[in-house]
Amino acid sequence: MRTLILLALAGLGAQLVDGSLGMAYGVTSTTLLLAVGANPAAASATVHLAEIGTTLASGVAHWRFGNVDWRVVVRIGLPGAVGAFAGATVLSTLSTEVAEPVTTVVLLALGLYVLVRFTFAGVPAGTLGKPLRKRFLTPLGLVAGFLDATGGGGWGPVGTPAILAGGRLEPRKVIGSVDTSEFLVAVAASLGFLFGLGSQGVNASWAAALLAGGLIAAPAAAWLVRRVPPRVLGSAVGGLIVLTNVRTLLRGEGPTVPDAVQWTVYGLLYAVWAAAVAHSVRAHLRAREPAPAAAEDAPAPDPQEAVR
Repeated sequence: MRTLILLALAGLGAQLVDGSLGMAYGVTSTTLLLAVGANPAAASATVHLAEIGTTLASGVAHWRFGNVDWRVVVRIGLPGAVGAFAGATVLSTLSTEVAEPVTTVVLLALGLYVLVRFTFAGVPAGTLGKPLRKRFLTPLGLVAGFLDATGGGGWGPVGTPAILAGGRLEPRKVIGSVDTSEFLVAVAASLGFLFGLGSQGVNASWAAALLAGGLIAAPAAAWLVRRVPPRVLGSAVGGLIVLTNVRTLLRGEGPTVPDAVQWTVYGLLYAVWAAAVAHSVRAHLRAREPAPAAAEDAPAPDPQEAVR
């Protein structure tokens, strides 16, 4: 019972973060399942089974709050489903040890770009509102879906920063569209795991606990992402991407990094992240201040002075 309660709380927290920042549900939940003894394939299968319900609830909530661009959902979700099904069926034989560091470095670079761009430049005005190209979304969906199924998470960390970096869609709609399209990925991955594993190793009670927590958090997260200013949200997402991937690099399969060095790096990153978010908040508040009105009581020019 204690494990189920912890899983429900983890599902609630993970969905709150995922629904408001567009990532981290799968990574957080899968990490916890691995910690309690599940093997990677069973952990990913259990999380994706829970995600069928959480992503549906999250998508409905984001739609009701106006956070969804349905063209993006279709263009990234359908290829994402194909990639997820493929990833799920080959997970038992595929080694991601070589691919993981490369993916992490790419995500870290994207996270730094998003963090710097939104912190210092705000929401890009030149490209905002322009349609996202299918030739960009299709391969992005395939890769993100494949990584999501094979790693137990990755749809948000890959899809959200890549679309944010393009600057064509405001952050809340990026997050809402990525979250909504994840329903297709979760269904396809679950079918792939059913095809490849059957029900072997999938713990239905664990999936139900994760689902219960996620269902509670989904509406709150969709409301939150609509209320947070886009510039602040962009800085928050960028910082989360950087922190997540630096942690992956420091704790990867390479040379062991001493704990003291790791905590020093984390401390510096948290300080930079907090400063970036604070800067974005101040810039947003300054932008909302009304421009000073022209002085109405200024004396009219003297006609004689004009002649002189």
